[in-house]
Amino acid sequence: MTIKPLQDRVLIKVEEAETQTASGLYIPDTAQEKTQTGTVIAIGDDDEMITVKVKDKVMYDKYAGTAVTIDDQDHLIVKCSDILAVVS
Repeated sequence: MTIKPLQDRVLIKVEEAETQTASGLYIPDTAQEKTQTGTVIAIGDDDEMITVKVKDKVMYDKYAGTAVTIDDQDHLIVKCSDILAVVS
């Protein structure tokens, strides 16, 4: 399935949460926090509002966007204004 965001929206592939701590302990699914970083997969057609590029790693607002599942992977469609930073 292919999704193309419209206007000032961005499709982000959500990063997987850490399943193990630095000391080697495993974190159960129920205790894992929702990550707030991901990779830009596609962008809308509003060039004036969108300031990120495809393949940028970004940090987004915690409760932003609409969750979608594409090929059994979690994605979000967010407004460009919900993107807080580009991570490098």
